[in-house]
Amino acid sequence: MPSRLIVSRELADLFRLLAHADRLRLVEELRLGEKDVTGLAAALDLPATRVSQHLALLRAQRLVEERRDGRNHFYCLSRPHLADWIIDALPFVDIRQRLEEAEHIDAARALWSVPDPNSSH
Repeated sequence: MPSRLIVSRELADLFRLLAHADRLRLVEELRLGEKDVTGLAAALDLPATRVSQHLALLRAQRLVEERRDGRNHFYCLSRPHLADWIIDALPFVDIRQRLEEAEHIDAARALWSVPDPNSSH
């Protein structure tokens, strides 16, 4: 029984970390491969400082990895299937919000479901 408690707490911590729209969008954006902070900020229309703060949190939990090339810092998902897991959660949002925001959910699903050209599945 203690192992289930430990795992439950770890999962709750992961869910708390991902319970922010900007971090979910970062995971989705990194699904297609490595990007630098400037590219992520532009793609997500967020200030670079905010992107850096979110990346630091994701990196601290080993969800993203950092590669440095001179002054540039590049980030990628340490476990790319995390993005698939988030896409798999869309039907739960769909059930709750279908009547109010169906077009937004359908648009997000279409964008997020584009196959990763680097993926083997």
